[in-house]
Amino acid sequence: MSLIKKRCRLQESASIQGYLDGQFCQVEDLQDEASPNFAEEVVTLFFKDSARLISNIEQALEKYPKDFNKWDAYMQQLKGSCSSIGASRMKIECMSFRDYCGQGNVEGCMKSFQKVKREHGVLRQKLEAYFQLLRQAGPSGAATRPAM
Repeated sequence: MSLIKKRCRLQESASIQGYLDGQFCQVEDLQDEASPNFAEEVVTLFFKDSARLISNIEQALEKYPKDFNKWDAYMQQLKGSCSSIGASRMKIECMSFRDYCGQGNVEGCMKSFQKVKREHGVLRQKLEAYFQLLRQAGPSGAATRPAM
């Protein structure tokens, strides 16, 4: 089985579980011989950026109680990052948080934010395992491991 078929099978597996959508496949499609690690580099940047945004949201929840507009603005940024790599479950939770902001529901926001953080951790584990499998698959996989 070629590496491309292995990749597709792994992508389908992750997509079936609902963690990634077709956007992730499009990111991988941009990978070529000139940039064999492109998808992993994009994912690495996503996790750096999303960790910063999650920290910003935590601080806003503490510093600005009931400032739903500020909370929503931060979560909109995180939702956009999720969309860019196809992180569908995280994106859904971001939308749920934003819905609670629109309702003025502090408790809903807090519970939803905990789910966002949980989904972030699970997605990170799944993608780290995925890229590790690609590296083990051979020279067409990522040649080096960017720091996540």
